[in-house]
Amino acid sequence: MKTEASRRGYALRRPLSHRMERINKQLQREISLLLEQRVKNDIAKNAIIMGVDCSRDLESARVHFTTLNVAARESVLAELRNIKGALRTMLGQTMKLRQVPALDFVIDRSLDYGERIDGILHSLGLDSAPGGNGRQEDSGEDDGNKNNEEDEENGDN
Repeated sequence: MKTEASRRGYALRRPLSHRMERINKQLQREISLLLEQRVKNDIAKNAIIMGVDCSRDLESARVHFTTLNVAARESVLAELRNIKGALRTMLGQTMKLRQVPALDFVIDRSLDYGERIDGILHSLGLDSAPGGNGRQEDSGEDDGNKNNEEDEENGDN
């Protein structure tokens, strides 16, 4: 019997097992190390691997990345797609998996989204929530008085 969500074409995501979480983290770590140490392509080395979503059957893995330079993301994506076969081969040599997934690189835009939200909050004057980041406009005069008042209340004179 199909559920309403599956009839409409929505895929319900199951929570990841601990094994899949470990595999995703290990893939992220290994791809980062390979890009840093073994890949000769200087453009591809600009990628910062943000996360990996591997399919349950280990057929494919979606690798989310970003770069410090926003303008260079498309060129980095093209270079990563050019070297994905070599990366998969290197992963097969370093990881103990029955099957190394095919890699699909995707630009991670979550940082851009966060910066846009920060800009909106800043433009509204809501850039710091009460008690959020610990910043406090203070003249420094009342600090000693507050401690003395607390000591008097506790009987610590």
